[in-house]
Amino acid sequence: MESFFFNITDTSYKVTYLYSHKNEYIKRVDISNGIVFFNIFLQSNREKSFQINNLDRMVMIPVTKKGSLRLHDNIKDKVFEIKENTINIFTSSRQDLSFNISKAQNSEIFILFIADFVLKRYLSSKQTEIINFLYQNIQDEVSCELIDTKPTDALSLYIIDKILDSKSDDLMASIRCEHNILEFMIHRFNLVDMLDEELHDDEVCISRSAKDILLRSYINPPSIETLAHLCATNETKLKKVFKKVYNTTIYGYIQKLRLEKANLLLKEQYLNIGEIAREVGYKHQGHFSKLFFESFGVYPKDLLKK
Repeated sequence: MESFFFNITDTSYKVTYLYSHKNEYIKRVDISNGIVFFNIFLQSNREKSFQINNLDRMVMIPVTKKGSLRLHDNIKDKVFEIKENTINIFTSSRQDLSFNISKAQNSEIFILFIADFVLKRYLSSKQTEIINFLYQNIQDEVSCELIDTKPTDALSLYIIDKILDSKSDDLMASIRCEHNILEFMIHRFNLVDMLDEELHDDEVCISRSAKDILLRSYINPPSIETLAHLCATNETKLKKVFKKVYNTTIYGYIQKLRLEKANLLLKEQYLNIGEIAREVGYKHQGHFSKLFFESFGVYPKDLLKK
């Protein structure tokens, strides 16, 4: 059985067409031995499918910009319905997978495959980091497991466009594209909440209660005093526990939620920057843009252009 990842021989950026008809295609791009992506564009309103049958340990990140995708794990006989406008993270240590692209007037799908030895380069001493979790997960016998699902956001699409805009004949194409893929991984992995397994039950209870409240009220959040009362604890313990569990302050978490919501609103492109700032709780557009850049490395106006 051939390895899924070792497809590079005399070139570091290899494009293979799995399907091509007029302006439609299912394109496989090998960036290096260990990083592969599929770029899918279909308009014919017909179902298309392809298989992956290997023993490689990998993380898969499908992004359904338009259309939907059905992933069938033939080993466990389990089906995953991947909806339009979602970004999912899957893990797999051995594959017998069928990808079926549902009938749609337009299908635009991006699927990133990352080998475990690529993740291994970036393992951290902090075991609660998402890369450590994903790497350890695929060292076990996992045929296909869904780790996380999020709605498609503007920054993800912005970075994917940079990945897809790379051409095989560009100067240092493989390095440039891999740089963009790492940027995408950092952004997507950062959206996954990881909890320390050594937390006490009361710490988990308090932090999750606070998180649930903030998820509902981050635009106009309660004061720390009120939040502590709602979580049946005191201010000092709440701040200490929240920082321990989520590795950020309560204010930092509120800011994270606001900017993530703004990222989703930017994708819709029906509000201007000032309106989006106010929608997520910021009175001043300039302050909002500065915080967005500090968090994501790009200004919201640049995402709105896309």
